[in-house]
Amino acid sequence: MTTPDRTRTLSLLTVPVVLVLWASAFVAIRHLGPSVSPGALSLGRLLVASVVLGAMMLTRPRTWPSRRDLPLLVTCGVLWFGVYNITLNAAERRIDAGTAAMLVQIGPIVVALLAAVFLGEQLTRWLVAGAVVGFAGVVVIGLAKSGHGAGDLGGVLLAVVAALTYGAGVVTQKPLLSRLPGLEVTFLACVIGAVVCLPFTPDLVDTVRHGSATTLLLVAYLGVFPTAVAFLLWAFALSRTNAGTLALTTFLVPVIATGLGWLFLDELPPAGAYVGGALCIVGVVLTRRRPRPARRTVDRTASEPDMVPSGS
Repeated sequence: MTTPDRTRTLSLLTVPVVLVLWASAFVAIRHLGPSVSPGALSLGRLLVASVVLGAMMLTRPRTWPSRRDLPLLVTCGVLWFGVYNITLNAAERRIDAGTAAMLVQIGPIVVALLAAVFLGEQLTRWLVAGAVVGFAGVVVIGLAKSGHGAGDLGGVLLAVVAALTYGAGVVTQKPLLSRLPGLEVTFLACVIGAVVCLPFTPDLVDTVRHGSATTLLLVAYLGVFPTAVAFLLWAFALSRTNAGTLALTTFLVPVIATGLGWLFLDELPPAGAYVGGALCIVGVVLTRRRPRPARRTVDRTASEPDMVPSGS
């Protein structure tokens, strides 16, 4: 096997690892919900990830952002790494891991819509149709969860906010990755997100002092594996694989998260949530469709000389 083929195979092998790590994060967050506040969990996870990524940066030459990159970098760090983590952690105090993972899957729809507005990408009818279907899925999930109590509906709304901030974070990150390495962007965004969560330092200190060994290990796990390791493996695979094809694999995250939630937490989403989750996935698939190119009229007059034998 040639080196390019070996590299491509290796990149494809990393994808299942990334999906399992990301899915496991939803289950770990759900498990920690009753004992660790959303802010403390976010701060602990981001501090651990920042240390790991910072250590990785010390092993290679570094490229720092310019002044024009700072607004995008700060926005990405605040929204995707700060607000996203806090709202997702708060949501999973109220809803199960599988449902939360389904709701976060509307993130790609948000990315597509925001990219059309702010990055000048094409706004197609498929994008609009996908957005409508995807958000209909959110409504179905909300109705399914509301039957289990008002708190569950609040959890759905918090997960939707998490998906919105995730989408906004991706859109602000995209221009940065065209100018900066992924490691630097991820490290700095983690640090910024940690700064956003600093007001929760007393909660984190209390968790460290009184939390069980299992609690502290799970917080460390979230920082090392689903955050630092998974994001770097994803960047490795993305740089060597078609982006659209790779992105479609994230549809497996809710499936894996639901299975892990059943295995480790003995909980499953209500039946209606599966219908809503399927609608969310269909919505994302629709946003990735491309309009057919317009048929070009053949100019027969211009093509006739090609059909005349030479020398006649």
